[in-house]
Amino acid sequence: MEYRRLGRTDIEISAVTFGAWAIGGWMWGPQDHDAAIDAIRTAIDAGVTTIDTAAVYGFGRSEELVAEAVAGCQRDKLVIMTKFGLRWDHDGEGTLRFDTKDLQGNALSVHKFASPDSVIHECERSLKRLKTDYIDVYQIHWPDETTPIEETFGVIEKLIRQGKIRAAGVSNYTPELMAEADAIVPLASSQPPFSMIFRDSEQDVIPWCIEHNVGVVVYSPMQRGLLTGKFKPGHVFAEGDHRNQHRFFQPENMRRINAFLDEIRPIAEAHSATLGQLVIQWTVRQPGVTAALVGARNATQASENAAALDFQLTDEEIQQIDNHLAALKLE
Repeated sequence: MEYRRLGRTDIEISAVTFGAWAIGGWMWGPQDHDAAIDAIRTAIDAGVTTIDTAAVYGFGRSEELVAEAVAGCQRDKLVIMTKFGLRWDHDGEGTLRFDTKDLQGNALSVHKFASPDSVIHECERSLKRLKTDYIDVYQIHWPDETTPIEETFGVIEKLIRQGKIRAAGVSNYTPELMAEADAIVPLASSQPPFSMIFRDSEQDVIPWCIEHNVGVVVYSPMQRGLLTGKFKPGHVFAEGDHRNQHRFFQPENMRRINAFLDEIRPIAEAHSATLGQLVIQWTVRQPGVTAALVGARNATQASENAAALDFQLTDEEIQQIDNHLAALKLE
């Protein structure tokens, strides 16, 4: 495993970070409890020191599972990152993000909302669910257009002074919004979507972070599992799995992506690695990327992800991959 300093902070994170969205059992289909716990513990045993979750993942369930899994671990050896600002448990303030269903199938609405009082409430709830005295990196999940940034990050600065969080981060923020937030509280990290086949953040977010020494912890580097090569056109997803509506999972795009994966498969095989491991390593070798958030729903997946840095891609191999990517056209 590799460990990297997060931006301007003294926080060191594992380059492969455990992404705990799917284990919350929301938008990915049902999740077995014991398998989730095993996944996290296996990742930690393999050297993954950093776990990223969010209050909204399973509506608190993901944070609770993280707490259960890390019970007994030495707290200062772990970096726990969680997110706030998507409220499902209040009276509809803020801006509607989407309508969804809870884990029991009941309809509910999720709003982007990060007023000072809301941030304090969410922080206290996350601390309780995570069973910890502090959160290492507290990240706003999505921009809240109804609350001035200076109000949201003013209370974040207060929480830092109180010792309830160590550092502030953002997710899905533009460079302009990051600059506003960074002027109030020095940002530790930004969390944009990024994968081999979705690289929009290379145009603006990542360059801004490089210039201002802000860590970049990318999410969906496996493009929701598609880049493992395990999905074929016609795949039937479990009820509640959001991927059946995603454009990359439509038949023609799946066909083209799988053809691309077949082209780079020999590089993985040359290192006795899986396609997933190849994708993870390529991702963390990209300029400006500090770490990749990679989900795992069982111990086997967690072990495989953690071993993604056990080999070293050559510059020539990275160029070969980039050449194939340049030829890939998606609808």
